[in-house]
Amino acid sequence: MSQPRPHHTSGSSHSFTRINGKIRAREVRVIGDDNKQLGVFPLGDALRMARERGVDLVEISPNANPPVCRLVDYGKFRYEQEKREKEQRKHQHANKMKEVQLSATIDPHDFKVKLRHAIDFLCDDMKVKVTLRFRGREMAHQEIGMQQVEKFVQDLRPWGQADYTPKTAGRNVHVTISPLPKNKRAKHPDEAEGQPPVAPQSTGQKQGPGDRGGQPTSRPVQVDRGGSSQAISSGTQESGFGNNPFSQLEIKS
Repeated sequence: MSQPRPHHTSGSSHSFTRINGKIRAREVRVIGDDNKQLGVFPLGDALRMARERGVDLVEISPNANPPVCRLVDYGKFRYEQEKREKEQRKHQHANKMKEVQLSATIDPHDFKVKLRHAIDFLCDDMKVKVTLRFRGREMAHQEIGMQQVEKFVQDLRPWGQADYTPKTAGRNVHVTISPLPKNKRAKHPDEAEGQPPVAPQSTGQKQGPGDRGGQPTSRPVQVDRGGSSQAISSGTQESGFGNNPFSQLEIKS
């Protein structure tokens, strides 16, 4: 014989909230819609008070003796409850920390990528720990690594502020950056206003035999292969890139 399955419980707290006829206590302590205590009443009297006021009787403290109920519209009660839970999750999210690792000889492109990741974390209300580790002979020029960290912190100033000046610990330099409040924080680069989308640049290459559309055709380049000439497409416009080193190239065997 199979055992009875346990009831599935939801993570939301309002799933366990009893209202009106679902309340099981004989008497309850009633709180008005103005958060003032009205006293202890039998359940029937409390339900009658709720009907007269056009609201619900919501059990907010079932473990109290007697249970505490509130005269409030249940929709409004759920909205306020979800709002408080959202604020609590927001504070928990702000306590999260992400780490970004740099190096003393980091490439400028990699530096920008790391910077963008840090901006994403700060705009998501997360702290960022910046760590730079010296390797080998880099210890002899620690000022270079310190300059990298300071520049990183400086570039993040519109979105976050350093909790302390960068510190050196052994072979590492570290600093923690906290996000600025939303009303003082710059917008995320993706949300910046007034920036038109970047259109891809045309390479001037011929797309196909049926693709005319007013596009300039490519210039053929003669290739000498044992006395016979073949015309191939160079993929370069007549008025294309002036600094293309392959535009005037003739290939011979």
